[in-house]
Parts: sequence; structure tokens; C-alpha cells
Amino acid sequence: MGSSDRIQLLLDPDTWEPIYEDLVAIDIDPIEFHSEDDPYIDRIHLCQEQTNLTEAIQIGIGRLNNIPIAIGVMEYEFIAGSMGSVVGEKITRLIEYATNRSLPVIIVCASGGARMQEGSLSLLQMAKISSASYEYQLNKKLFYISILTSPTTGGVTASFGMLGDIIIAEPNAYIAFAGKRVIEETLKKPVPEGVQETEYLFIKGSFDLIVPRQLLKGVLSELLRLHGYIPIHGYLPPPLN
Repeated sequence: MGSSDRIQLLLDPDTWEPIYEDLVAIDIDPIEFHSEDDPYIDRIHLCQEQTNLTEAIQIGIGRLNNIPIAIGVMEYEFIAGSMGSVVGEKITRLIEYATNRSLPVIIVCASGGARMQEGSLSLLQMAKISSASYEYQLNKKLFYISILTSPTTGGVTASFGMLGDIIIAEPNAYIAFAGKRVIEETLKKPVPEGVQETEYLFIKGSFDLIVPRQLLKGVLSELLRLHGYIPIHGYLPPPLN
């Protein structure tokens, strides 16, 4: 499911207000990444044309059953939802925006992990997001829900994907840090079938709930109410970046 479809699924009609849409990558290849595919900058431009998005995540505010929320939804079709500098900056700003306005945060993860074309710059986003999350969750005592969809791997799993106060996974999702092929090549041992899927990981305590997509909005609404967030009826002012 694409990010726009997920936004439509989770938010009330006509309440979605994107923020920081003008935050885009400059046309520089930071580590001069070369491969057999298109150059990195050309690939970004191609994904922008194909998805009609500027990067691999959409962030904004809206209402979920009339409860105001801040939400980020990753787009897997944009370079496999990988987390580069812009994605990391957008998530950080989303959390800071929610911190300043005492909004609950929901992030829907769908990612191959840190963007290898940006090298260590992409890995730095893990620490930056985690720092913003620390201020939001531990210092301000606000509420963050992480939703893991298929696939959620690499640096996303190792950072904000697993930092939620409540972590929800979709059924049969592929969730891992290192991929099966990488593990097998490194350890020279086969990875048993199913050990990187939702149901096995749930038994091992990796997350709190398994929720089918058609029930997700209702479950999120109940969790938000349980944590003290109440529906607001009437006009909600547009966001200020």
C-alpha cells in the first residue's frame, strides 16, 4: 500500500495537512556513489516523477476519528523507502513539531533501511531521530505509536521503528535488521523460514500488537483515547512550519 493510500485509510476525510513539503535533497551525490544503475541524483528525480513525492516519506497533521495527530508515512516505492538525510530530517521535524504542540505521533514504517547511497550520512539520521524521540517521549511524556509494515528492515528497525511506546505490526510482515541473504552469507548458516516475520517475532516479544489493516484505525483510536487524547470537533487551524 502506498503512502497516500495509507493516509487516506487512517485519517478522517479532508483533515490531512502536510508539513515541510519544501524540504528536498540538493542535487549533490555526497559520497559519489557509483553502481550499474542510474546515478543517485538521477534515481531521485526518477522516483519523484514516478511517485509524485519529493522523498520517501510524507509527514503532516490530521485527525483520526477526530483526534488530532502528527503522522509520518513512508513510501516504499521511493528507493525502497530508504532513510537518507531528508527522510531523517523530516521525521525529526515531525517529532519536534508534535513536541511543541503536545500531539501524539504515529509513524508507519515501510523501508529497506538506511540509504546506502548516502553512506554514514544516512546512519547519522538514526541518532538524530532517536534524540528527538528521547525529548518527546521521556522528557515531555508524550505518546508515540510505531506501525511496522512489510518490509521494515535495517536502520529503520534499529531506530525509530522499535522506539514506539506501542509497536504495532501488520500480519505476515517481513521485519528484520539484516536481511536473510546477508545473514546467511555472513554466518554460513541457513536462516529458518519465518523467523523474520510478524507472527514469530510477536511470540518473542518484539512488539505489542498484530493488527490487520482493516482494523487499524479503530485500534489506534482506542489507544489514543486510553492515553488521554480526546476527539475535538470543529475547526482545526492549518499547521505552521
